[in-house]
Amino acid sequence: MLSVLRVHLPSDIPIVGCELSPYVLLRRPDKTVTTDDVPESAPLDGHFLRYKWYRIQSDRKVAVCSVHPSEQATLQCLGCVKAKIPVAKSYHCSPKCFSDAWQHHRVLHDRAASAVNENGNEEEEIFGRFNSTGSGVISASLTGSASSTSLTNGSTPLYPTAVTQRSGGETWFEVGCSKTYTPTTDDIGHVLKFECVVIDAEMKLPVGQPNTLLTSRVIPAPSPSPRRLISVGGADMMGQLDSDGRLSSSGTFTVLSYNILSDSYASSELYSYCPSWALSWPYRRQNLLREIIGYRADIVCLQEVQCDHFDEFFAPELDKHGYQALYKRKTNEVYSGNIHTIDGCATFFRRDRFSHVKKYEVEFNKAAQSLTEVAVQTTQKKVALNRLVKDNVALIVVLEAKFTNQGADNPGKRQLLCVANTHVNVQQELKDVKIWQVHTLLKGLEKIAASADIPMLVCGDFNSVPGSAPHSLLAMGKVDPLHPDLLVDPLAILRPHSKLTHQLPLVSAYSAFLRGIGLGLEQQRRRMDPATNEPLFTNCTRDFIGTLDYIFYTADSLTVESLLELLDEDSLRKDTALPSPEWSSDHIALLAEFRCVPRTRH
Repeated sequence: MLSVLRVHLPSDIPIVGCELSPYVLLRRPDKTVTTDDVPESAPLDGHFLRYKWYRIQSDRKVAVCSVHPSEQATLQCLGCVKAKIPVAKSYHCSPKCFSDAWQHHRVLHDRAASAVNENGNEEEEIFGRFNSTGSGVISASLTGSASSTSLTNGSTPLYPTAVTQRSGGETWFEVGCSKTYTPTTDDIGHVLKFECVVIDAEMKLPVGQPNTLLTSRVIPAPSPSPRRLISVGGADMMGQLDSDGRLSSSGTFTVLSYNILSDSYASSELYSYCPSWALSWPYRRQNLLREIIGYRADIVCLQEVQCDHFDEFFAPELDKHGYQALYKRKTNEVYSGNIHTIDGCATFFRRDRFSHVKKYEVEFNKAAQSLTEVAVQTTQKKVALNRLVKDNVALIVVLEAKFTNQGADNPGKRQLLCVANTHVNVQQELKDVKIWQVHTLLKGLEKIAASADIPMLVCGDFNSVPGSAPHSLLAMGKVDPLHPDLLVDPLAILRPHSKLTHQLPLVSAYSAFLRGIGLGLEQQRRRMDPATNEPLFTNCTRDFIGTLDYIFYTADSLTVESLLELLDEDSLRKDTALPSPEWSSDHIALLAEFRCVPRTRH
């Protein structure tokens, strides 16, 4: 007979908006063991599985800590209450927690002093507000009686609730009847119970005892402060979004570049400082999706997108928001793991803003094989290929704009755009390989530029810091022959150094923060390195902080209108690196708004 051997949840902390998918181990009638589902529509030997989810609602309500959301709050900042800061941000689990977070927390007070937080009312409806007494103090303890009277959850559940049992001050509400369940805001602070039982298909009655498991208390998904779009003239562009969230100027478009951190690289060994629940893919994918959709970019270039995650999640989810998807998986001559978890580059564009014209795929492995055939001695070919073959790729897409290009000489002319999306090799000791990959990509783009009058964008994670040879090649069009990176060239593939040039007039988009005018840019300039004209960092872990990601554009045909504000170390909580509960990648997203301009003639 069909029987359940074990039920288990991969993640021990349920989070609002992140699907819970239990692992259910079954023994079939023939004694084989499987994890396949047995639904009522396809019973096995006259039996099937029935699932139910319950919310266990105690008479005593619970608030969660804003810094450590897996911990119960014990005190509340009354300054937040008075300033009408979203109530969820006012809770802390201990005096030490509040003290350690004060440097970051006080920023909320400073912001509230100049503007009312637009999300305040909404979050109070979700999280409720504790009654508190007294004034002139920073925080107040949350006693059992205080927390039992006024914390409420305000949204409507996805599944109609029904009271199934009440005992010992607890009420069980049935909230789901499928194998998976996605917690809602109603579940915050409550324990969930999963139940799996074998059902006789003919009698429709349970056979044996149900298998159950209890979760930890459901926590809200942390939400970082939104990043604003800043005009390079100093104006705040957030007020200029139309009803669909796009900029009202029809002649501009926005481009996002983001290394989202592949799940296959997001190990607890590498990122031990990140809570395990915040590092889990079910949480990170929802948090990343919310962030990406929130930027409302017309073109989205993502790196480190696993093949299976592209097919099963990003492509279908972004399709719901009007994006068409293109993908180039890394080659797998070096990678020895599951082929479905190989990552690659994904480019998305809004169907109402652009149409797809052409796609080019760059496989640096193929370029390496061609190079070694003509430029490397036969006895060295194997050594050369071992060094050059690293599976990295680039995805080049030619798009046609559907919007009018205001101010162009010929408004009836087709407006094409070439977008390159790449992820350059990560190994720091292979400086020659990095330069060679970037040079190979640029030479390919030069061929496209020679065949068409077309603006270009070069986006991605180049794994190269400002001032490195790859960055110099991109930004300056050449590399100084005395650059120290050129000393690493065991295969002599970079010689003569005079060949390391290109003719594309590329400029880094974020350098516009230093060139722009206006008081509003002063804060952004403090987050830039004036020596390199690049952000102080786009990648921030415990072991490394620096800039690796860029958006380059052809300055003779495009101009930067505005940029997504940069994060600084104050934007990250004290002693917190990336990824974190708020930001689900070790990189930060870059976004620029561009306008096509008549090409400069010489």
